[in-house]
Amino acid sequence: MWVVGVLGIAAGLVLMVYVPSLTAVSQGIVLFAGFHLVGAVVLLASIYVTGGEPLAQRLASLAGKKESETFDFGWAPAWTNGPWIAALIALSTAVVLEVAAPSYWPLAMALTLIAAGCFAGNLFVRSSARYEGAVLPMVDLVSGADALVLDAGCGAGRTTIAVGRAFAKARIVAFDRFDSDYIEGGGRHLLEHNVRLAGIDARVRIERGDLTSMPFPAEHYDAVVSAHAVDHLGAATEQGLREILRVLKPGGRFLLVVWVPGWMMFAVANVMSFFLRPKRDWRSLTQLAGFEVADEGMFNGVWFLLLRKPSAEGPKR
Repeated sequence: MWVVGVLGIAAGLVLMVYVPSLTAVSQGIVLFAGFHLVGAVVLLASIYVTGGEPLAQRLASLAGKKESETFDFGWAPAWTNGPWIAALIALSTAVVLEVAAPSYWPLAMALTLIAAGCFAGNLFVRSSARYEGAVLPMVDLVSGADALVLDAGCGAGRTTIAVGRAFAKARIVAFDRFDSDYIEGGGRHLLEHNVRLAGIDARVRIERGDLTSMPFPAEHYDAVVSAHAVDHLGAATEQGLREILRVLKPGGRFLLVVWVPGWMMFAVANVMSFFLRPKRDWRSLTQLAGFEVADEGMFNGVWFLLLRKPSAEGPKR
């Protein structure tokens, strides 16, 4: 978060101090005042991103305010506020170029398009952070009404709640290390809070551990779901997939949800989206781990694979 915050603070100061001093800007009262205002908004929002939210929470705690009765999936301010800050900076820069250096209009046009993309990315991130976005794609995941389902890498419980909503009698194990630096407090407290609000806490058991070495017996779960967790394992991704295969019953299904390169991810993460693992690599990697691909598709702007553990074990490699 501090990277986004520092860059935003620097951009805000430039918009407030340097840009209004340009002759083409200072001659127009609307532009002169407007860039001061935009710069102040960017500066304050960036300060909030770097540490304002934790400070606000501490002050609320000291003031004795009760815990919020709304869902909170712990999305860090850099994710929920960063895209629109970037959009404001890009659009402001485009205006400066149009006013002070009209010959650079192609660059101004490109910056305007980037701003529009960042704004769209912000809408996507904010919608994903709401309870309404806690859903699953319509796939054949479990066969029994009282299936035992593992949410592998549950975070603050968004997918746990989605499983609970989709399968009213399913028993769910929410599993995570709870040490993520982009979810408030690692997610454990928020998970407990969210599943209680969703009314599924009686069906959810919380376990702490590592996806690459899970403390569960082999062939223990009827189904596994993992959203935006396996793609954070880096070099240990294949090991994580093999662990999921190990704890899944023969014939069981695994719903894997990941970010892949595309327009939506470019709107959210910009150039970082180019470094995401593409779909063909995920297909190859999951098959190498021992899964069979049963289905795939897009939902809520992200990609999913529905995988199946073979009913009969093949020859050991």
